[in-house]
Amino acid sequence: MKKIFLITIVAGLFITGSCRKDSDFLDVPPKQVLPTELAFSDPALVLSILGDLYNRTVDFSGLDNGWASFVDFSEAFPSENGSYFFVQRTGWGFGEWSSWDYTYIRDLNLFIQRATAATKLTDADKTRFIAEARFLRANYYFELVKRMGGVPLITEPLEYDYSGNVTSLQKPRAKESEIYDFVISEAEAIKGDLPNDVNTKSRATTGAALAMEARAALYAGSIAKYGVTTPQVSLPGNEVGIPSALAAAYYTKALTAAQAIITQTAGSYQLYRVLPDLSDNFAAVFLDKSTVNQEAIFIEDFKANAGKTHGFTTNDQPFSISDEGLDAGRLNPSLNLVEAFEKLDNTYAPIPTKDASGNPIYYTNQLDIFAGRDARLAGTVLLPNGLFKGKRTDVWAGYQLADGSILTSNDAGNLKPLPGTTTPVQVTGKDGVINGQEFRTQTGFYIRKYLDPTVGSGRRGRGSDVAFIRYRYAEVLLNAAEAAFELGQTGIAVGYINQVRARAGLVTPLTAGDLTFDRIVHERRVELAFEGHTLFDMKRWRLAHVVWDGNQMSVTDLLSNIGNARKRNTQPYGLWPYKYYNPGSPNNNKWLFKEVLPSPVTGANRFQLGNYYSQIGNDILSANPLIVKQPNQ
Repeated sequence: MKKIFLITIVAGLFITGSCRKDSDFLDVPPKQVLPTELAFSDPALVLSILGDLYNRTVDFSGLDNGWASFVDFSEAFPSENGSYFFVQRTGWGFGEWSSWDYTYIRDLNLFIQRATAATKLTDADKTRFIAEARFLRANYYFELVKRMGGVPLITEPLEYDYSGNVTSLQKPRAKESEIYDFVISEAEAIKGDLPNDVNTKSRATTGAALAMEARAALYAGSIAKYGVTTPQVSLPGNEVGIPSALAAAYYTKALTAAQAIITQTAGSYQLYRVLPDLSDNFAAVFLDKSTVNQEAIFIEDFKANAGKTHGFTTNDQPFSISDEGLDAGRLNPSLNLVEAFEKLDNTYAPIPTKDASGNPIYYTNQLDIFAGRDARLAGTVLLPNGLFKGKRTDVWAGYQLADGSILTSNDAGNLKPLPGTTTPVQVTGKDGVINGQEFRTQTGFYIRKYLDPTVGSGRRGRGSDVAFIRYRYAEVLLNAAEAAFELGQTGIAVGYINQVRARAGLVTPLTAGDLTFDRIVHERRVELAFEGHTLFDMKRWRLAHVVWDGNQMSVTDLLSNIGNARKRNTQPYGLWPYKYYNPGSPNNNKWLFKEVLPSPVTGANRFQLGNYYSQIGNDILSANPLIVKQPNQ
């Protein structure tokens, strides 16, 4: 009889036994390997297996897979010489963002099968373990469908009989809607089998299942509604594309799932409101892992000194404040994103660098130019002269002289005398801005979201244990708002969106008449920046080929149509501060700012219709003739 062994992640656990006959030798399990029946007899062992499956969760963006996952789509600039390709290419390959890990699906199916058959686990343990595995499986199918469209839907382990005939293993692609239906139905089926505990964050809960359901249903509804604008992005069998008639039903499911969380049948989730400074408070949403933070619903957790940390802070902290004084500053938010944060009177406007006559506006403090803006700006982006670890960033591009010329250098340590003087002084910031100087900002901004102020968190040897939040309550409110808006329930929608805005200091509520599709798009952009939503939001709204149209941007493009969902966003601009040097002027030593396209930016993002669904590899197509190719590829 064939023996099946399950490798576990339990270190130091060995199978031993008494003396055996020579004929039994080959049946001795290898060390550190457990027979299935033993592995599924102890909840601690089952949890270790499940832990490995959690660790294999696929995220589009995350803190452990590098800073680069956040730098694309013109929302940021990559200040690292080896990463300039992000801003020098003219589009994305069809294979970008693809995933096809049926080994992971098989392992999840095996886990569910074996846990179901286990006889030595309590009913309560079995119920929770199986529900968690079903959550992870549904979550991965969600990752697949939003990248690939319809994929083969396999919910049982497939066994090969070694006959040479593999037709029984070849499964066709399901309809895109069928994969979304599976994710939604699985969430509904398991939500009552998971703990309804707001303080459980790194394992699946009722709230996590409902948050997944709401997001998935919202995506499906959007594709059904807005897919009609790109009819060529579809397949005859609906493996790609969802009929528009299904939109309302999906939006209803999204709203119902989100409201189940909002009405607290899924715990006591709420917006994080702890610190008096609203920008600091927003930044703390992503740093506070205590029970005070009831906004986070499902996270990827990390633990310092326990073997699981990440290098996000090491890679992205301001250069002059870095723990090791080495490389840093790679992720530079763009002025494109910064200008999206509206004014406190609910209006959109460029960052004011010039007056009505076109003359520079002079500021006493660098931060003054950002005054009166949505508090999420300074909670997401570390602005010039921003505070980190009790120190101010030193960001400026040089001196502007009275004749309009610029005095600068290629490094802050390269001192030069000012006109009329002989003593060399610093003429550019320690944290940038210098065109092409890696590890310093080249846009004038550093990232603040996720940046860990803990001592040592920016050292390579230690790393940071800030968690990556996969689902949080603010997104649930925005999902509910969007679903309600699409269903014509604008009064309900604006109530949800105003809760999120009020936390950001936008205290004048929007009215139902103010709420538009553009407002929905805008609110998600500023609230959820650098959380992995940008690409998939643009795809589901069928706006990706519009905002990333392959055309280079002018300053006029940059400064106009702010708040318009269809605004071009193909190149990351920067805002460079300069000190004004003119001893005879009242503006001497004040600050002026200029919109600048960093010199490494030579490409312009172009999203083709063939990018809406990632390419299925030729190896997959040749191995399974039932798999149909993606459209437009």
